[in-house]
Amino acid sequence: MKTLIIYFSAERGTTRRVAKDAAQALEADLYEITPEKPYTSADLNWKNPLARCNREFFAKKDIPTVGRIENFADYDRVLIGFPIWYGCAPLVVSSFCKGFDWTGKTVAAFATSGGSGIGKTVEKLRPALPGADLRGAKLVRSGEEVTRWLSM
Repeated sequence: MKTLIIYFSAERGTTRRVAKDAAQALEADLYEITPEKPYTSADLNWKNPLARCNREFFAKKDIPTVGRIENFADYDRVLIGFPIWYGCAPLVVSSFCKGFDWTGKTVAAFATSGGSGIGKTVEKLRPALPGADLRGAKLVRSGEEVTRWLSM
């Protein structure tokens, strides 16, 4: 089974660290979702109602990204990592995912933060992954937690 870990990491790089550790342990390939316009600290200040993260959440529009996974069809299992924003994956994650054929892929999501918990991550991510066997989502703190969860 060939595994790919796709992730979006915000300012602190926590998701990047967890994704890299999990990729090494699982011998998986790694791909970082990169927004066309990088996020600044001000963009991520959710306490400011005019911050970019709030505007994007309420507008519910796709977020342009750069890059593409050219050999996506080669993967059987895909893990998607991100910080929790508003009880779900950031819109940039679902926007990126919409560009691929998920038919026959086994997918699991992991989140590296989330004061609100995992929320409705699976339900909200599912429309961006048509045809995928979405196995669930879990809050984690380390790549080791990701690998333990997948081995259950």
